Amino acid sequence: MAFLHPLIAHIQSVVDLSEEEGKTVLEAYRKKELRKKEFLLQEGEPSNHMRFIEKGCLRSFFLDEDGKEHIQQFGIEDWWINDLYAYLTQSPARLYIQALEPSIVWQVHRERLEELFIQVPAMERFYRLKIQRAYVASQERNMQALYQTAEERYFHFREHYRSIEQRVPQYMIASFLGITPEHLSAIRKK
Repeated sequence: MAFLHPLIAHIQSVVDLSEEEGKTVLEAYRKKELRKKEFLLQEGEPSNHMRFIEKGCLRSFFLDEDGKEHIQQFGIEDWWINDLYAYLTQSPARLYIQALEPSIVWQVHRERLEELFIQVPAMERFYRLKIQRAYVASQERNMQALYQTAEERYFHFREHYRSIEQRVPQYMIASFLGITPEHLSAIRKK
């Protein structure tokens, strides 16, 4: 392809696709443009899409019984974002996904994705690898929450997600790290 779409370029960084397969894959996805603060998914809704971020910054979070937000993930260009548990179990979403800035997301419905697995077998391998990586990242995050200090978690975040730190408010970073904004402020002053 003369012009390689960001979604196809991302997929090809993991698996090989012919030009024809790339066209088939791209035709399966639908573009969704989001305004700042617009929701892509809300708690209780079905999570029936796999979602790739072409442009922008999003967050996924849940609300506890007191209405306090707990950020589970940030997503930026060339990343995927979803309530993967709800998607895989076909249960209602437990997470909200919201744009933090104007964003472009490409999404494919689960039924169309199943067809795509047959049409383009490399896509099944692609998603298997992506889900494995998501599981590993989730395990790592859980272990960090249990065994690292807040300061260690913050330095890990800065080291690995510097570009996100520049794009989201400090109180959201604190929520992601599981600490108060005041605690994060004290860590940053050190």
